Amino acid sequence: MKYTVIEHFSHPHLLLWNSAETVPYQCDGCKELGFKACYRCEYVDCDFHLHEECATASSSTFHTFFKKCDFKFNEKAPGECPRYCDACGKDVLGFVYQCTHKKAYDLHPCCVKLQHTIKGDGIELKLSKKVSSKCLKCQSKEVSKGIKGWSYVSTCGQYCYHVACVKDMVLENWKNGNFVQQSDAIELSSLEMQSMVPSQELVMQCGESSSRRKGSRYWSVAKLVLQLIISAIFGDPTYGVVAFVESLFSN
Repeated sequence: MKYTVIEHFSHPHLLLWNSAETVPYQCDGCKELGFKACYRCEYVDCDFHLHEECATASSSTFHTFFKKCDFKFNEKAPGECPRYCDACGKDVLGFVYQCTHKKAYDLHPCCVKLQHTIKGDGIELKLSKKVSSKCLKCQSKEVSKGIKGWSYVSTCGQYCYHVACVKDMVLENWKNGNFVQQSDAIELSSLEMQSMVPSQELVMQCGESSSRRKGSRYWSVAKLVLQLIISAIFGDPTYGVVAFVESLFSN
């Protein structure tokens, strides 16, 4: 059961469930970008938002990638040292789950809830902690030196994107003002979407065949994979960002 009105320790006013949020926002809990439905302050002038995962975070949780870890919720990361999320590689700036081990792991509330399997149009992707493929965006297996991060990988093994890289791509486009509101969806121009996927030349090198037909197909599927991952990370409303997927198969 989803509550439509809640109280939250982080804010003095009531928070209302907003299932029709169409404007990108910064979650005031984890400080990460948000697109999907959220809880927001009853007073519009407050401009206070919480991801559903942050608003309803439990005092403790677990994750199958860390079977021996018990994660505790924190309003901010304990200690003075900078921390990063072990799922997406982004800095921990607010709400976080941290395990109780001496060498602790950290996870954003939204990252804890990432879908383990996503499917669409014949494509199946698995959330993976360890990968054998390079990310199609950064061309590396690691997010950065010493930070592996999680990835979504197709069952065929040819398509792989770091969660971190997808978040970076969306965040960059948001900062550049490339998202615009169209009716009840957030749209991203086809031109900008093109910059978020590997070039056809790069894909021709990475694909299993050098033929133009298979290379073009590989490029199109890579876009579809990206579409599915964006929707998984940021929520179904963001599906409108890449609703032009049919055009991706026209190449």
